[in-house]
Amino acid sequence: MSGRIVVGVDGSHAASAAVEWAAADARRRGLGLRIVHVCEQWPPTDAASGTASEAAIRAADVGGTEFCAGALETAAEHARDLAPDVEVTTAMLSGGVIDALVRESATADGVVVGSRGLGGFAGMLLGSVGLNLAGHAAGPVVVVRGPSVVQHGQVVVGYDGSEHSTAAMEYAIEQARSRDAQLYVVTAWQMPVFSPYAAAYSDLLQEAYEEEVRMARAWVVPWRERHPDVRIIDEQVSEHPVSALVKASASADLVVVGSRGRGGFAAAMLGSVGHGVLHHVTCPVAVVRPRGDRRQGPPAGGERAPGESGPDRPPAGGDEETGGRP
Repeated sequence: MSGRIVVGVDGSHAASAAVEWAAADARRRGLGLRIVHVCEQWPPTDAASGTASEAAIRAADVGGTEFCAGALETAAEHARDLAPDVEVTTAMLSGGVIDALVRESATADGVVVGSRGLGGFAGMLLGSVGLNLAGHAAGPVVVVRGPSVVQHGQVVVGYDGSEHSTAAMEYAIEQARSRDAQLYVVTAWQMPVFSPYAAAYSDLLQEAYEEEVRMARAWVVPWRERHPDVRIIDEQVSEHPVSALVKASASADLVVVGSRGRGGFAAAMLGSVGHGVLHHVTCPVAVVRPRGDRRQGPPAGGERAPGESGPDRPPAGGDEETGGRP
């Protein structure tokens, strides 16, 4: 990796919060910070003809470029004030926002964006850029809603033993270590629903639940052994993973999930859990994809995950870059 975090800005309040989060993360982890702005030009059109005049196009180009440069410089000054010891560079990118940030993700240690930019609808909690980037980036994507007012000293990670959740666990451990925070590992699954009159199944359900808990606890043991410097606690719950993670997020500084867990559709670039967490969790959320795995596919072989279907169970339901500090 490049040894730097990339943060996308557009002059919005959410982007400013993203810069604050990224600057703090770069300082804690000893990384550089690259601030990028994708300058999209939208020339005004004549109401009668529906086309833009040459003069209007030139004016839009000049005004748009000035706004882009101003947004970039304002963000850089803010980051340098917050983290004077971090190397800050800036770049004005061209093309589509999502495509540009996906390209940046290929070499970045992580990409940080605000939850909703200037083009979003006021009532939306999550904009299209954050959602699409989380589904297509090559590495970790952090979506930040607003400034962090209270620090809880805890990082939450959703873990189901899949390849994607393993990448999420590795990132969560790094985050917990850099913050000197506790890592709270949540494993959640939904048990099959039977008729309330099917009393004969109660013992089977209890046995299945106990087996799921035993297996999930066993998954966490090697992580504790490999990372004795990080305090790791774990909880196993029988409920929808999104609901469990939303509850845990109330006392979290960061929630980390894999881009797709077990049981996901092969064509889905972002799993339902990641999608739900991005929409409902209000603290910063990191969505992590294993490096080199841009394609969704079935999980690798191994022990069955809690709630996963199996033979004995139905499904559970031209860039311009400027240098750092002069």
